[in-house]
Amino acid sequence: MKNFISLYYKNLFLTTRLLAGLIGCSVFFIFRFFFEWLGVLPQLAFWALIILLLIDIVMLYSNRNGVFARREAPERLSNGDDNELGVYIENFYTFPLSAGIIDEIPYQFQKRDVWFKTSIKPRQHKLISYQLKPLKRGEYEFGLIRVFAQSPLGLISRRYNFAESEVLPVYPSFLQMRQYELLAISNRLNEVGIKKIRRLGNSMEFEQIKAYVPGDDYRTINWKASARHGSLMTNNYTDEKSQQVYCIIDKSRSMKMPFEGLSLMDYAINASLVLSNVALLKEDKAGLITVAEKIGAIVPAEKKPAHINKILEVLYKEKTRYLETNMELLYATTRRVIKQRSLVVFFTNYESMPALERHLPFLKRIASFNLLLVVFFENTELRKVSEQPATDVEGVYIKTIAEKFAYDKKMMVKELAKHGIQSILTAPQNLTVNTVNRYLELKARQKI
Repeated sequence: MKNFISLYYKNLFLTTRLLAGLIGCSVFFIFRFFFEWLGVLPQLAFWALIILLLIDIVMLYSNRNGVFARREAPERLSNGDDNELGVYIENFYTFPLSAGIIDEIPYQFQKRDVWFKTSIKPRQHKLISYQLKPLKRGEYEFGLIRVFAQSPLGLISRRYNFAESEVLPVYPSFLQMRQYELLAISNRLNEVGIKKIRRLGNSMEFEQIKAYVPGDDYRTINWKASARHGSLMTNNYTDEKSQQVYCIIDKSRSMKMPFEGLSLMDYAINASLVLSNVALLKEDKAGLITVAEKIGAIVPAEKKPAHINKILEVLYKEKTRYLETNMELLYATTRRVIKQRSLVVFFTNYESMPALERHLPFLKRIASFNLLLVVFFENTELRKVSEQPATDVEGVYIKTIAEKFAYDKKMMVKELAKHGIQSILTAPQNLTVNTVNRYLELKARQKI
């Protein structure tokens, strides 16, 4: 019996309504001391409050399992995206219920305000939705769901604890990947900034013979097929397929820099996942290499339907390292792994011209065997500083330094172009769009 009372005591909480009633009764007793004409009114009010309190306790504790709740969550979360989660709650009481709900979210989010207030009709259920945006890959541990139930009297709250503790992995941005996948399938990539590229000439990849429609290039008319069918027929060509696209991700300390919560490496990982998926949808082969002071993961280029899942699993485990990139080892690895001319997209970051000059000899060697595209990042914070007006000598100095760094970035692009190396200088938030744009452009211009 003692344990039974202790259990309910731990899950019973006084509400502000009950405290206000107790304070009111206390004030009545004080006034009774000065105003005798109040008589037994304070005692009646106090005992009425006690009776209502007992009724409230009986209402809440008469049903052993008056409330049920569970967490509605996906199997995994998408890094850098708003992920939809929810709490399902059901009322088994015979009266309307007011409920406060706490979902113990992982500490990585550093949120202390995940508190939901709702009301539920008798024998009804409700789904409360909310969003979480993780900014780092890895495992996130969710705790309990706590429900504080109140009857219509609202004098006490009964706490229910639901053991919904679970661990959810945070993967690279597969939500962004699916968005681009749907747009690519429906040929609507231009809706998110993917430009339409004018095709120069025809691909040599023959697809089929089809009936001529106004607007077709008359140079593709197949006169022999037209004679057999008695109407104009044209040869239809498509983009060349089975070309190799390798994403190389630099994991060195230069990619540790954060931007809006995500590291530059995570931006590169998300862009690599999207680019690999778009390449597979274009029936090309997608591969992956990660590198720092040593070679990390190597995923040979393939175009099997399940290949994107393999790339996703590899990217999920990658972590930033703190040493310089071994470019000599990277060159040797590309010569060993990449057997035919391919598009090699190298995600890295250069903050100064000397940093580029150290890598340039090896970049030139890689570019001699493949079509190399170097993707590095614009420092948007320095750009903001350079655009602000200077009001004093210190401001002029800071602005001059910021402009010099921005100028160096532009000079890097020219230096790479001078050696025949393609490059993209982009803000982190535009990385995916600009990278997919350049891939489609190079494919349309038959550069690969």
